[in-house]
Amino acid sequence: MPDLYLLFSHELTEQQKREAYAELGVGEIHYLPDNLKGLWSQIPPEIPEVAGYLQPIQEWLSNQILEGDYILIQGDFGATFLMVQWAFARNCVPIYATTSRKVIEVRNDQEIVTNRVFEHVKFRLYETMRGDKLL
Repeated sequence: MPDLYLLFSHELTEQQKREAYAELGVGEIHYLPDNLKGLWSQIPPEIPEVAGYLQPIQEWLSNQILEGDYILIQGDFGATFLMVQWAFARNCVPIYATTSRKVIEVRNDQEIVTNRVFEHVKFRLYETMRGDKLL
């Protein structure tokens, strides 16, 4: 039974947890340790490359994951791109959460207050390419 590791700045919702267990068939859900979660969620925008910055996260995951485990990867675009490749190279299954967005506007005489509500829809597998073909 695969586990699910989270490279994700938020806590999973109850709906996401239920889907992970029921649809993905995961045994356990693992969050990054707090120090690594802080690294993942605050990647400095001024650094020229992120590969070296991600090393502590990769080292921690390398000591935890098994082939076939899921890794939910969402965050900084460059870091996400690298970690998805890293997951594929280790025969893990990189996924991301899809959402629907609802905009709710409340108007009164002097202002409009807009709230955006994001609702989880499903987990989706990252796809890869071989040559010029999507797999």
